Amino acid sequence: MKKIYVLCALSAAALAFSQTKPLEKVEPAFWWKGMKNPDLQILVYGKDIANYQVELSDGIQIKDIQKVENPNYVFVTVNTNEINVPKFKISLKNGRKNVGSYTYELKTRNQGSADRESFSSKDVMYLIMPDRFANGDEKNDSMPNLTEKANRSLPNGRHGGDLRGIINHLDYLQDLGTTAVWLTPVNEDNEKVYSYHGYAQTDLYKIDGRYGTNEEYRELSRELKRRNMKLVMDYVTNHWGISHWMIKDLPSKDWIHWFNDGENGFKRSNYKITTQFDSNAAEADKKIALDGWFDTTMPDINQKNPLVLKYLTQNAIWWIEYAELGGFRVDTYPYNDKEAMAKWAKAITDEYPKFNIVGETWLSSPAYISAWQKDSKTGEAAHYNSNLPSVMDFILYGNIPAALTEKQGWDTGMMRLYDGFTSDFLYPDINNVLVFIENHDTARWNEIFNADPKAYKMALTILSTVRGIPQIYYGTEIGMRGDKNKGGDADIRRDFPGGWKSDPKNAFYASGQTPEQKEFHDFTRKLLNWRKNKAVIHTGKTKNYLPQDNTFVYFRYDGRESVMVVLNNNEKEQKLDLKRFAESLNGFSGGKDIISGNEISFQGNLIIPPKSSMIIELK
Repeated sequence: MKKIYVLCALSAAALAFSQTKPLEKVEPAFWWKGMKNPDLQILVYGKDIANYQVELSDGIQIKDIQKVENPNYVFVTVNTNEINVPKFKISLKNGRKNVGSYTYELKTRNQGSADRESFSSKDVMYLIMPDRFANGDEKNDSMPNLTEKANRSLPNGRHGGDLRGIINHLDYLQDLGTTAVWLTPVNEDNEKVYSYHGYAQTDLYKIDGRYGTNEEYRELSRELKRRNMKLVMDYVTNHWGISHWMIKDLPSKDWIHWFNDGENGFKRSNYKITTQFDSNAAEADKKIALDGWFDTTMPDINQKNPLVLKYLTQNAIWWIEYAELGGFRVDTYPYNDKEAMAKWAKAITDEYPKFNIVGETWLSSPAYISAWQKDSKTGEAAHYNSNLPSVMDFILYGNIPAALTEKQGWDTGMMRLYDGFTSDFLYPDINNVLVFIENHDTARWNEIFNADPKAYKMALTILSTVRGIPQIYYGTEIGMRGDKNKGGDADIRRDFPGGWKSDPKNAFYASGQTPEQKEFHDFTRKLLNWRKNKAVIHTGKTKNYLPQDNTFVYFRYDGRESVMVVLNNNEKEQKLDLKRFAESLNGFSGGKDIISGNEISFQGNLIIPPKSSMIIELK
């Protein structure tokens, strides 16, 4: 016998509405059999839907039903282990009359889905802002159902880059030596203006039509996998767009953080996320930091609400399974409720034990950042375990440009790098941190250094040889610039030259690159492809030698191989007395510098040209 739950007596309004189709949305639209957690929470949405009876076909039992303040929502929970049919119907009943139904499908998981590989220190991650990379399908530049239309003349407008454009240039990314691709959010962002960045999402289950379709997103992932590469989704748990369909018709007021003393519930965050671990922080300051909104267009989501947390968790798992993802990068991680996010991360990694998640942890101290990595001792001191596998190394991000611009002092110049690395002991998994020199929110490296190839080559040498997962930003490899101070975010998110048919130059091909672009590109290609098969770099140990005369030397080594890295930040060549490095050079007579291709003898001094680096494979 079918089990029926009567939610409440039919109101006059519901009776009047019963002449129209009440069932407007079901999320997730489908699910999979064989998940470790068999409980599935199905959101059913429609006008006054809570006033109807919910019935499942095939004798399927409803484990739980929850209704909320808004009668347009019902949350139905079932145990998928108890469902023995691939499809069943969710029906809405007005007495005996069926007023709406939805056929729900439980799909079969791909073999080995739970054991999927994720990004790691073996990879180099390439960050793309899709609207600015390449336009592969001009037909979707503007969409009738989406508000903002394409206008490439507007710096902050939609320019037309899309998923097809990325798919069309995967050979370029593979040849460059990258093995993981992180896209800034591509879910629907239907705000009126400034929607290209994607961080004000309006539908968590749908790819923005101006980028393509859900099917094209999965196609991109599969094309990457065919090349032994991975797709990393930029996931946003902290905030949605003000035009999100659920924000416009909130299930309950506590779905978001609401401030009665603010305009329309809005109050801006103070952005002081150090209050999360400050045992002496004022509760008022802590609340504004965590619950305050990023902007008037980005309502702050309340992860403490169990229905919200379940929704976010299931949505994340849905995308992993559907799009066969190779990882998450999570935006503004510490701005979320930390206890709820620990549950979120654990639910995902319980389902996919090898799945990697890196959180954006934009903080000023290694103690602060390391506290957010899973099993951190600094986190433990605050009685907290994030369950978050990876964090972003914003300390190294700040130290690299300082190291290359300052004169060496007690704590300046190359000493910045050394001092930064001395805090590595704070991280429970130092190889699983993301290292970078720029991204879509920061100043462009080549703007800071006036497109100086020497500075770039030294920086990329560092990223390619230190512990962690290197991440580069699209266009860095051809010397792209942009002034954030003068041109704002749009200027650091310029269009990749050659991504549009009308572009006069095409830097995706060597024939279209200027000599300057080619110098940047060829160096990047050489280092990243060398790094691909270097286990000593991926997981080897590190030995640092104190910088002297603005020259820094460190070694990466394991039981099979040893690599010597030398950085000379002086305007003149340096002569290194190799006796100083005897404990690391014992048994080695020389090596090969993989940058120049020259054979190096360890007889006498090692001469390093000015403003240059060496990566020497020891023999």
